[in-house]
Formats: sequence, structure tokens, C-alpha cells
Amino acid sequence: MDESHTAVYRLLLGLPSADLEEIARGASLSMRAARGILDDLEALGLIARQASARDRVVASPPSVALRPILLEHERRLSSAHEALVHLSDVYREGTAQRATPEVIDVVLGADAVVQRLGQLQASAEREVRVFVLEQIALVSGPENVEEDRALSRGVRYRVIAERAVLERPGFIETVRGLEPLGEEVRVLPRLPTRLFMADDTFALLPMHTPGDEQVSGALLIHPSPLFDLVQTMFEDSWNRAARLFADRAEVQELDQEEAIDRDLLRLLLLGMTDVSAGAQLGLSLRTVQRRIAGLLDRAEVTTRIQLGAEAIRRGWV
Repeated sequence: MDESHTAVYRLLLGLPSADLEEIARGASLSMRAARGILDDLEALGLIARQASARDRVVASPPSVALRPILLEHERRLSSAHEALVHLSDVYREGTAQRATPEVIDVVLGADAVVQRLGQLQASAEREVRVFVLEQIALVSGPENVEEDRALSRGVRYRVIAERAVLERPGFIETVRGLEPLGEEVRVLPRLPTRLFMADDTFALLPMHTPGDEQVSGALLIHPSPLFDLVQTMFEDSWNRAARLFADRAEVQELDQEEAIDRDLLRLLLLGMTDVSAGAQLGLSLRTVQRRIAGLLDRAEVTTRIQLGAEAIRRGWV
């Protein structure tokens, strides 16, 4: 059943009976589409023909009609879980016999890398850790549907981005939208490689030819001393990186003007130029410079270095 089937069944639940024309009109469907859906629902036992008028249908009680479907879904889910446990045991037995070089799988081709990236995010239960480089990402934000699904499941995302990534159009706005869902972004001047880690299970390191932004493959690292090394590298980078935005728990309620000043200060402290910071915040260069002048006056200092120190001391960022 898809959404159209569900909508028609819901419609019929609220009606004593209905014919094909009434259903098509009520569900905003063509007559042909409505007829096909009714045939499917009838085959599933979710509707029945009215005895006194065969051209009219009635909804079967959900407690009677849906219970067998739910039980079948539960049976399939239970079987799938048992199969997953069995295959995981077989996989663990196989990996236990791997030689040292076999803790790495080579994934060839950009499409295969994107597929494996989606699988890693879909399987994550607690946390995904990411390095984002200046070069073109493997998938754009709108295309990375698995990230949205993982965040909706409560999976935490910790992302470290190179400073140059902040200049991507719309990057700041995207981060601001994802942060309340459980994604925190920190910034470093440079990063050694792209990296994706799902829980404490696998790490994916995409590869590309030097000077070429096109991904040619990836290394998939299994739990091993090498995985531990990559994990340590991420955590060390995370501890050194600067937060893109202040922790929400540390930020008092601010009005719109104060919030803009806070974001502007943070971007400038991360090393962005006036032009780049203004572009991310939707401000003209003149407006950025006017706001900085106002902040210098408020902090009672004369240089930007002093302003940065005062902003930190006073908790403005």
C-alpha cells in the first residue's frame, strides 16, 4: 500500500459507502486510478461491496482487516532480523580470519562510493563523524536523504569542515537548519582527507586523483588498529576545531540585531573576510563594516584583534 491507497481507505472509513465517482472526487484521483486502487484494496480485504448496491463499497473494520497485514509484516520483520543476526555472525567469523591487509576494502567508482556512503548513514545508530573538504562534496545536501533520515532517528552528526567550505553559497543557512536536529559543525583551516565514520564500525575515506575533484573510489576501513588510528585523528581534530556557532545552551536569548552581530563576529574569528562573511549572512560589505565599527565602539577598543579578545571575554560569541 502506498499513500494513495491509505488516503482512499481513510476516506471510506468516514463514509457509510461510496461509489467509484465519489471516491475519485473525494481523493482527487482520476476514475482509472481510483478503480485500480479499489481493486487493490478489495484484494487485500480492506473494502467490500455493499450487498444492496454492488457498485458501492464500504470499508472493512481496521481491527479486522489490518490485523492480518500487520501480523505478516511483523513476521517478515522478525525473519529479517534473524537473518541479519545470522549473517552478522557469519561476517564476524570471516573477518576474524582476515589477514592484516584485509582490514581495508577498496570501493571502486563514484557511484559505488555514494552507495556505500548512504549505507553507512542508514546503518548508523548513534553517531556519524565527517570531514568536509573544500573540493566538491560526494553528494549535495538536498541529495543526501540518508542524513535527514539519520537525524530524524536521533543519530548525532559531528562535522569538521575546512575554513574554505564556509564560503559555499548557503552553507551557513544549511548548518543553522540542521543544528537543532543534532548536527554540530566545527572548523579547521585545513583537513588531511575526506572522512565518514558510522558509530565505531566503519570508516570511509574517499579517494580522488591529485588535482582532480572527481572521486574515483574509496577505502572502507573495518574495526582494527587502523580504524582506531583514524578515530583518534578525528577526535584530536574535533578538540582543536572551533565551533561554527556557539553552543545553544551558552547563548542567552538575543534579539535579531544581536544575533546578527554574534554570527558576524564568529565568522570573522574563524578567518573569513568581510565580503565572505557578509555574503553568508546576506549583508553588504558596507553593512558589515558599519556593524564592525559599532562593535568596536561597544567594546571600547580600536583594533579588530582587541575586538576579538573582548568578544570572547564578554561572551558575545
